[in-house]
Amino acid sequence: MRLSTERILTTHVGSLPRPQDVVDVLFAQDRGDGYDPAKFEEVIARGVRDAVVHQSESGVDVMSDGEMSKISYATYIRHRITGFEPGEVPRATPQDLDEFPEFRDRLVRMGASPKYLRPICMAPIKTKDLGPVQRDIARMQAALSKSNAVEGFLNAASPGLIAVFQPNEYYPSHEAYLEGLAESMRPEYEAIVSSGLLLQLDCPDLAMGRHIKFRGVDDDEFLRNAALQVEAMNHALANIPADRVRLHVCWGNYEGPHTHDIPLAKILPIALRAKPQALVLEAANPRHEHDWELWETQKLPQDKILVPGVISSTMNYVEHPEVVSQRILRYTNIVGRDRVIAGSDCGFGTFAGFGPIYPPFCWMKLRSLAQGAEIASRKLWGRAAY
Repeated sequence: MRLSTERILTTHVGSLPRPQDVVDVLFAQDRGDGYDPAKFEEVIARGVRDAVVHQSESGVDVMSDGEMSKISYATYIRHRITGFEPGEVPRATPQDLDEFPEFRDRLVRMGASPKYLRPICMAPIKTKDLGPVQRDIARMQAALSKSNAVEGFLNAASPGLIAVFQPNEYYPSHEAYLEGLAESMRPEYEAIVSSGLLLQLDCPDLAMGRHIKFRGVDDDEFLRNAALQVEAMNHALANIPADRVRLHVCWGNYEGPHTHDIPLAKILPIALRAKPQALVLEAANPRHEHDWELWETQKLPQDKILVPGVISSTMNYVEHPEVVSQRILRYTNIVGRDRVIAGSDCGFGTFAGFGPIYPPFCWMKLRSLAQGAEIASRKLWGRAAY
């Protein structure tokens, strides 16, 4: 993994706005309704190329494919591993939104609610088809070869993410469910890293899971399960070097009060047990911008780096580059300049067909991210850094 040894590098969490033609083929695939594999490949490949061009033009260093081939960051697994069937089950909503149903329902009317089929585990889980991830890799490598990227990464769902957000009606326990998921997702993780791309594992289960699945238990019980989820992740990563993996922790990429977010201080000891070298954290939104202070007392292990979110992914304000620079410097002043990469709070296209950020503003925000990193780099290295 490239580090900020000469200047502050920039990246983001992964998902980007999907064009309408991408949205259309993703939903056709998910429903099995008029799905044309050739058209799917053509549309998705074009979407990846355009996403990489946008990132290049915005000044992003470590780029993704925008998750163009995935209808969402978690439910895409139904097309890649066995045991899951689409079904109608009540959708879990965050506790802070359920406490204000009128506001929650307003968000739904605005389109801020998933419309894809929700996978339910109803049979043994096994790897079904590595073709989709191999095509993801090929598209991304082709697009990167024509870009100025420093590095590229692909997202994948962690075992804990799937276990916490996709209902289990087959396995006798949470532990057994996690074990099946770790074994079935391992080949996808290894394929991504073997290709030369970085792997990012998305883990909202370690934070957002507290006020979704585990809202009815105390913190100790939530943390016990979070530790099991990290253990399953580490098992799945057994054959992968830590410095090829990023871990994203999220409290939920939605507009809301977030008054039930579990503090970072409580989950950090467990998150730091995870194998990935890079810890990708929300750090720009108003509920977590103060979290930088934690690193004054919590020592960052020598084998870890931080990727704090210094631009928001839920509001359409475009952060001023000076604000971005200030946020970056808070972290570099504590943990060191070479151990910080500037990122975003979360993805800009959580699921196909919806993202709270107006697409043109996404590229403006990423450009401001790059400009803020340049300002910070000049202060940290002097003008010779650029």
